[in-house]
Amino acid sequence: MPSVQYYVASSLDGFIATADDDLAWLLQFDGFEGGKESYDAFISGIGCIVMGGTTYQWLMDHEPGNWPYPGTPCWVFTHHEFSAPPGADVAFVRGEVTEFIDDLWRDAAGRNIWVVGGGELAAEFAAAGLLDELIVSVIPVVLGGGKRLLPLEEGPTPPLELQEARTQGRGIVELRYRWPRR
Repeated sequence: MPSVQYYVASSLDGFIATADDDLAWLLQFDGFEGGKESYDAFISGIGCIVMGGTTYQWLMDHEPGNWPYPGTPCWVFTHHEFSAPPGADVAFVRGEVTEFIDDLWRDAAGRNIWVVGGGELAAEFAAAGLLDELIVSVIPVVLGGGKRLLPLEEGPTPPLELQEARTQGRGIVELRYRWPRR
């Protein structure tokens, strides 16, 4: 059964970016053993991508002229005005995630939906009862502050169900949790 998945990397202390959206701490781990295989297996099941405006802006700033998700519909939840890269299937929307979930499932065409980021958008999916899985690669770095993995307004959550834990290269651990249904 298709799932809404939040697939993300986090520091040991639960941050996905520094306060100013710097990812240098993460990018220094590019090419770690098992990372490409994990990502390739994950992305092969994705039919639709969802992200926030900050994540989209980061991609535009750091991947100019290279849309990393060709052929996959992408929805950007934002309050800013953006344009899509040539040839990219990108929709810009404002509103609650619950307003668009049927459209996301339509675009996913029987496959999974990937909540790329950020944490606030993933928290909206979780709070609405729409998040099915949390797949987090824990990176052996302590940031001390920044953008939180999942800044839920109401917590704690019920216990998540661990589905899989895999040790990868350079001390990275990938954890796959099933999100509890309400």
